[in-house]
Amino acid sequence: MAYKYILYEERERIGLLTLNRPDKRNALGREAEEEMISCFTGAAEKESAKVIIIKGAGPVFCSGHDKAEILGQKLNSVRGLFQTCANLYLLMRSIPQPIIAQVHGIAMAGGCHLAAGCDLVVAAEKGAQFAMTGAKIGYNCSTPTVAVSRAIGQKRTLEMLFTGRFVNAREALEWGLVNRVVPDDKLEEETWNLAKEIAQYSIKVLGIGKQVYYEQIEMAEAQAYHYAKEMMASQALMPDAIEGMAAMNEKREPVWVEK
Repeated sequence: MAYKYILYEERERIGLLTLNRPDKRNALGREAEEEMISCFTGAAEKESAKVIIIKGAGPVFCSGHDKAEILGQKLNSVRGLFQTCANLYLLMRSIPQPIIAQVHGIAMAGGCHLAAGCDLVVAAEKGAQFAMTGAKIGYNCSTPTVAVSRAIGQKRTLEMLFTGRFVNAREALEWGLVNRVVPDDKLEEETWNLAKEIAQYSIKVLGIGKQVYYEQIEMAEAQAYHYAKEMMASQALMPDAIEGMAAMNEKREPVWVEK
């Protein structure tokens, strides 16, 4: 499918979604987010890709939401924009594919949200920078707070909100906002290698891994264990679990049940 604001391709069971508005510093808008929703929905339905990487064209990963869709607009229009934003991030949580942000440059405001909203983040050591800059323009980064706070906790999120300062890749790694920091010239290679490592496994099991994590993390401990117990019991009857354990016993590579 041809898109206006993004590019999408699949290779080796890995999807590559590129934010393709370099002239606007890959700013997000309602149409761009609707295209991403369409892309993720299609990937979830087809399951031809087991992992999805998000990257940005040009020097900036993502500069946040396009201010032209906010400044001077009616309340319902701005509400609609951020409802689409919320729909996108809830969808990203629900699809079976792990989503990896490949951050080569600035990820600010909604761009920081996009990185934090992915399941994993690989960042370029020198180029990647993260910030929630709303305080600098009198417009608090409310939606980015949701994903960022779940990644790095209260104190560091509030520091980012109150100061608007940029956090470099190493600091973001220390804070838990990113998983890996790699040399800038190795970013694409290292991100792809991580995606390939994940893509060797059953997409059903990868999807359950996402589901269980995001469901249990909001539960009380006893409720989480009850939920986990039921998931473990039901998974024991899944074809991929049966195949995987049989393959281990027989000292061979498993053959996953694919769609």
